[in-house]
Amino acid sequence: MEDIEKQLNNLSEIKNLMEKSSRFISLNGLSGVFAGIFALIGAILVYTKYSFYFYSRYTLNGVFDFDKMLSGSTLKEFVIYSISVGTIVFILAVGSGIFFTVRKAKKNSIAVWDNTTKRLLVNLFIPIITGGIFIIALILHKMIFLVAPVTLIFYGLGLINASKYTYKDIKYLGILEALLGLLATFYIGYGLIFWAIGFGVMHIIYGLVMYFKYERRKSIYE
Repeated sequence: MEDIEKQLNNLSEIKNLMEKSSRFISLNGLSGVFAGIFALIGAILVYTKYSFYFYSRYTLNGVFDFDKMLSGSTLKEFVIYSISVGTIVFILAVGSGIFFTVRKAKKNSIAVWDNTTKRLLVNLFIPIITGGIFIIALILHKMIFLVAPVTLIFYGLGLINASKYTYKDIKYLGILEALLGLLATFYIGYGLIFWAIGFGVMHIIYGLVMYFKYERRKSIYE
């Protein structure tokens, strides 16, 4: 009986070693929660500043009149302000992600930067960078109403692409983000709302699920 338990323990240790070498398991659920909070704050800031324009000056019988919107300087102001807010949100989200990831890695004595991390980032950013270039083209062609859906779609594809190097839960989040982005293409003018749901609400839910599934539960049994 003792020999069987010993063999099972050895198999468990081998499995853990293989998991650590092939998957990035230092992702922290709290980083997702904070990223979602930052995204919601950013969306609120943009909405507060430009809600008057969108829901008053640039609507016609409840439908967005983009020809009227693009005729003035509002588009340029909106793009500059949105990019500024988005950049700050991105920096804060990445910063919190690095902080919580490094903290978890140190706690579990796992290397943060290795070949698995590199493969994960490469697979994540190939779709995201592609989407970023596409978004620049959309802005140059004054197709601002497609920016929010495209960010969700390409971000979702990036998560799906990188999921094979980390927790499978990332793949499910990526699928939901991509589907939400596709849905947003059918509701032009409400991109900011979909963006807030995708990058804000869904990140918070995902982060809480990850935290209680992998971290909170583990700390209880330690």
